[in-house]
Amino acid sequence: MSPARHRPGGPAVPRRTERPGREAPRRPDDRRRTFPAPAPAPAPASASASASAGGPGDDGFAASWWGNAWVDALEGSALDPARLARGRAYAGQGHVDAITVTPGRVTAYVHGSRPRPYRAEIRLRTLGEDDWERLLDAAAARPDHIAALLDKDVPHALAAAADLLPAPGDLVPDCSCPDDGLPCKHAAALCYQTAGILDEDPFVLFLMRGRGEQEVLAELTRRNAALAAAEDGAARGGAPATAPRPGDGGSGTAPALASVRARDALTRRVRPPLPPPLTVPPQPGRPPVYPQADGAPDPLALDLLATEAAARAHAILHTGADPVGGLDVWQDAVRLAAAHPGSGLTASTRALYTALARAGGRTPTELARAVAAWRQGGLAGLAALEEEWDPPAGPFDRARPALAAADFPHFRPRRNRLSTPSLQLRLGRDGLWYGYESDAGRDDWWPRGTPDEDPVGALTTLLRR
Repeated sequence: MSPARHRPGGPAVPRRTERPGREAPRRPDDRRRTFPAPAPAPAPASASASASAGGPGDDGFAASWWGNAWVDALEGSALDPARLARGRAYAGQGHVDAITVTPGRVTAYVHGSRPRPYRAEIRLRTLGEDDWERLLDAAAARPDHIAALLDKDVPHALAAAADLLPAPGDLVPDCSCPDDGLPCKHAAALCYQTAGILDEDPFVLFLMRGRGEQEVLAELTRRNAALAAAEDGAARGGAPATAPRPGDGGSGTAPALASVRARDALTRRVRPPLPPPLTVPPQPGRPPVYPQADGAPDPLALDLLATEAAARAHAILHTGADPVGGLDVWQDAVRLAAAHPGSGLTASTRALYTALARAGGRTPTELARAVAAWRQGGLAGLAALEEEWDPPAGPFDRARPALAAADFPHFRPRRNRLSTPSLQLRLGRDGLWYGYESDAGRDDWWPRGTPDEDPVGALTTLLRR
């Protein structure tokens, strides 16, 4: 028997036997955590603002969804909203001292109207072993759940796995003050300040329910290793390895984690060639028909967007370049309007014209004229519509004699244009002649005909229309 030591005036206390050369391991006890007294909240702008900030659920102490759930649990079972309002005021004024959290209990001293503070506490049920098994299994099965916990976040699905958060009626307030309200203002103040602690560190929720942060993380690590070993065993076709559970006394088989030799990991591997790319279809596909429904997007707009996306993707697959990537807003608006069949005829297409014209800072009439130019010659045709320039000597100088030889002698030159009162030819920078028509004397020119390198040819197609 080991020797005994005596306390003065007390019975002998047996001395614990210690093995020589070996100290008993010390494990930090994280089942008790104390948080410093919260700082007072900034004072409101006026007394009226302070009086009006007392509605339930508008406390400002919690920012996370689980912190607000904690507050809702207390407010959902409170019998007197006035006590809650005074509790919020006490919490905001810094009446709550340091807060201590242990399994099933949150305590703090709260200063009231008397010099001596009151001891307030909030009690709640700790989870049983079955609840912890369900909660830890749910967390270990989802790597994103573990990552969220380490990032100080609580996934909704994990919190619901074992009723981690309290519901109305789960929180039991108590206080040493003579007020028998449920809760009194001191317990309410403690509850509101605890919500801020939960915001900063959701592992306090686990501590309230019975287990500390290190204990939870160690158990998640063990379960995660066991799952990895089981998956590796299944991949190798063998029996999955098992991991010891707490309390087994070291029995069980340690998880055989997957490993690979360094030389194998660094060995050059010949990868198989990539499969050949799929054959590009000859034409872009057509989008489905979008129904008209109340509150749904405009079917015409959806059809236009889908058609444009398909056409651009098809062009990029063929050429490797985006055909419209270099267009400005106005040019792209003209292209979109020109690509839509029948634009400007129906109510929906008139609305499309109006929207596209507004996007380009033009009128619908200007857009319609530009669409005609685009359909005549694409981007070069639009440039011929909008740009006057001085062409060099050569094709432009030879155009008038060629027209006169074809019995069209009355064209007057002006920069890159040859005009009669109702017909006009414009030389584009691409070397093509573009035909235009106008009512005599109105100077209201609209693109017509087909562009041609020969001015006589361009005029001929114009006159055939």
